Amino acid sequence: MAPQHVQLASFRRDPDGDELEDVRLLDSYDEEAGLRVSSESADLGVRKVQLKVTGMTCSACTNSVESAVKALDGVLSASVSLLQHRAYVVFDPLLRKDEDIREAIEDAGFDAEIIPDTSKTQKSKLQKTLTGQFRITGMTCAACVNSVEGILTKLPGVKRAVIALATSQGEVEYDPTIVSKDEIVNSIEDAGFEASFLQSNEQDKVLLHVTGLCTMLDAQLLEGMIVNLKGVKGVDVNFALSEAEVVFDPEAVGLRDLVDGIERESTGRFQLRVQNPYIRAASSDAQEASKMLRLLLSSLFLTIPVFFIQMVCPKIHLLTSFLTAQCGPFLIGDLLKWFLVTIVQFVIGKRFYIAAYRALRHGSTNMDVLVVLGTTAAYMYSAASVVYAAYTGYRTPVYFETSAMIITFVLFGKYLEVLAKGRTSEAIKKLVELVPATALLVVKDSEGKHIMEREIDALLIQPGDTLKVIPGTKVPADGVVVWGTSHVDESMVTGESIPVPKEVSSVVIGGTMNLHGVLHVKATKVGSDTVLSQIISLVETAQLSKAPIQKFADYVASIFVPIVISMSLLTFFGWFICGVFGAYPQAWVSESKNCFVFSLMFSISVVVIACPCALGLATPTAIMVATGVGASHGVLVKGGDALERAESVDYVIFDKTGTLTQGKAVVTVAKIFSGMDLGDFLTIVASAEASSEHPLAKAIMEYAFHYHFNGKLESTAQKKEEIMAGWLLEATDFSAVPGKGVQCAINGKIVLVGNRSLLSENGIRIPQEAEVFLVNLEESAKTGILVAYDGAFVGLLGITDPLKREAAVVVEGLKKMGVKPVMLTGDNWRTARAVAKEVGVEDVRAEVMPAGKADVIRSLQKGGSKVAMVGDGINDSPALAAADVGMAIGAGTDIAVEAADYVLVRNNLEDVITAIDLSRKTFNRIRWNYFFAMAYNVVAIPVAAGVLFPFTGLRMPPWIAGACMAFSSVSVVCSSLLLRRYRKPRLTTILQITVE
Repeated sequence: MAPQHVQLASFRRDPDGDELEDVRLLDSYDEEAGLRVSSESADLGVRKVQLKVTGMTCSACTNSVESAVKALDGVLSASVSLLQHRAYVVFDPLLRKDEDIREAIEDAGFDAEIIPDTSKTQKSKLQKTLTGQFRITGMTCAACVNSVEGILTKLPGVKRAVIALATSQGEVEYDPTIVSKDEIVNSIEDAGFEASFLQSNEQDKVLLHVTGLCTMLDAQLLEGMIVNLKGVKGVDVNFALSEAEVVFDPEAVGLRDLVDGIERESTGRFQLRVQNPYIRAASSDAQEASKMLRLLLSSLFLTIPVFFIQMVCPKIHLLTSFLTAQCGPFLIGDLLKWFLVTIVQFVIGKRFYIAAYRALRHGSTNMDVLVVLGTTAAYMYSAASVVYAAYTGYRTPVYFETSAMIITFVLFGKYLEVLAKGRTSEAIKKLVELVPATALLVVKDSEGKHIMEREIDALLIQPGDTLKVIPGTKVPADGVVVWGTSHVDESMVTGESIPVPKEVSSVVIGGTMNLHGVLHVKATKVGSDTVLSQIISLVETAQLSKAPIQKFADYVASIFVPIVISMSLLTFFGWFICGVFGAYPQAWVSESKNCFVFSLMFSISVVVIACPCALGLATPTAIMVATGVGASHGVLVKGGDALERAESVDYVIFDKTGTLTQGKAVVTVAKIFSGMDLGDFLTIVASAEASSEHPLAKAIMEYAFHYHFNGKLESTAQKKEEIMAGWLLEATDFSAVPGKGVQCAINGKIVLVGNRSLLSENGIRIPQEAEVFLVNLEESAKTGILVAYDGAFVGLLGITDPLKREAAVVVEGLKKMGVKPVMLTGDNWRTARAVAKEVGVEDVRAEVMPAGKADVIRSLQKGGSKVAMVGDGINDSPALAAADVGMAIGAGTDIAVEAADYVLVRNNLEDVITAIDLSRKTFNRIRWNYFFAMAYNVVAIPVAAGVLFPFTGLRMPPWIAGACMAFSSVSVVCSSLLLRRYRKPRLTTILQITVE
């Protein structure tokens, strides 16, 4: 955040860095949520109007627009979006017109244009859209993902559907008035997959696990109790799962009050516990792995005897005599193999047939189609051979063991794949486990006195609750310390390794560890609003996203299976026709008895060995692991596309103030160039700056206060505020001039505090002596603040903002990585060059107005270069959005920076290098995954087709081909898992410095 020509405009942050309100420019404005107008009020004749507002540069501008509009009679609600340059106003059309709103904004100093309402009814715009998460099992490759996404997007009411193969989850944005979650689940199941609903962003619905449901009568009794409770809109009790889904009005009844009310009404007969959707998902993962293991063991139990009969028994005379004995027209050995393999093929392997049928029914193909084709061909040929031999006496080799072993190896590979994919999501599991299961609630009476302590479910914490956190336990929710002192380990959330001291009024983050003292914490954010929940949501969203590079895999997957089937047929007819015409020696087919079987085995091997799964898993698994690893290092990635863009960044643009510098401005010198007393000078300047919340204004206030009152009063905040209220002079007609400074009237005389431009525009001449002094300040990397009083120049102040200790090393490290650093600031050229020289940046862009930052970025992008912007997310949001990669640094607990692609939780520039390095290593891994997946198919398919057989005599039996196919996808997942070993780059290594 640069000073913008020493702009002393208002910012919405207090000195401790905590937001005084939700910083709207960081958030993507939701029209429906932002207006906060109910459908009932819309029906009462209110009107909503949208206006395009230009000229806004920071949150102070949005506040000015809002204040101007809200001051009008008849305006019910007004909200302004800096990023979208829009104002959304709800007003009474009987009292105001659209033009009145526009004129009010223009009177505030901004250009406004009314945007026509294209909707037929305003009420239609207020309809709610839900985002639901669904668990989808049975997907094996990118073709399955494409199939599910295609089916969902065709459903009426579904606006967006994103499916993640690696997590077996999907996110669907839908209109619940048009399509229900059950219809979405049914559509997925019709496509051949199993689906279940996990959760949505609907806040007034909760799923409770009920203990004590023994009969259907109990379920009916419980449902009757819940329906009669205040605030409950609906209830659905599932006796089979011992669950109750309750829809309630959170404004009328809190979740804890709801649970307590149910338990109280039942006199303790029923015990309720809130179901955590993440724990349910983990349980579902475990169930899927357990189911796959049961299938694998069952298949193995039946396949081993078949393999034993085929391979071992012929070498044991006694067993050979038994197996070759006749049972009617059949051999006992053939009947045993037929019986055992039939169970494997059609009972255990039923899942492959069902999935293949549903895929083909919807016009798509996947790996299940290949497995079914290969195993069915081997099974049917073997069964036909047994029947043919029984009636003709001419026996040919049977290959029952081929289909059984293929299915067993595929199940083994799928089981390993499930386990491996489960490990890719360990980052989210670890984040979920940070939240304690229970919390100590401090119960108070009506007078606020401590009565007792009660242990409650952490999911039942409500805003305003006072929680007791003892040493060695985790903070259960985001809040503010109201009593006690301690140190808290926040490394698990922010990546900051040093324990952070906490005292009264300190902010604490849920999931962090209290180390020493006892704390009483007042909960401020619970549920999905907590920092930890937002991080989990951010990581999940990133893992659901697709990187552009994945389009290649999606395309290949769409044509892969048809190509493989064609190659299999080509292989069969190639070998068969050559055999018929005697193109190869008859000795080659001696074991197979005839060229048909000889050709068929090659054909089956081609079908079975081909693996589209490896291609489909190459990208999502790597992105999943990378986003989780990044979160553990305090680097939050918004998605795979952000990772891909960061990998090829050419320029990194740093904002000066708060990014390269510490953002803690300090006045170092005050110089008078008139006969005014220094104390009076500082009083006038402080009085003028009292209405501004810019960091430089705060520094001036602190310096003036320290000059007047240091050692003369007790250092309490209340005492300080009382003295400042009596000490400061009244400033009238205050206004902030963007990029220049502030002006006001004190004692009836005009006061100007700002840069050269502000004074020169008002006809104030700067003495030569002051100009020399100012130049010296600027050349020593200090910012000069000029002051004029009653039309005459009075003096100036020198302000410095120390560089971050790691700034110079990080800049040098980026150069070593081949990235060009650029410094962008609104400060003057002398100060900018001095700071740039100190930090090692050669490319400097100074005196850039707030609205001009995005223009600088676009100028660098014209040559095709990829540009990353690093800012603190306050007035940098337009620039962060304009850059190819926006990095919001020092976001702390405000991790929902909408304009940024990366959110760097810590205020440490080293994380910029970590972000770029992580993206490079991730995409190197993805390229290796693609290379292996492609190389595997390119090499394996010709080998399975018998290309090497004429030269080496080596052939690949179908069961070995099945084993290769099973392990190919597992190897890609394991390759991605290697990213879990990622370690942040050491700057000494990047700089190639040898530390003795």
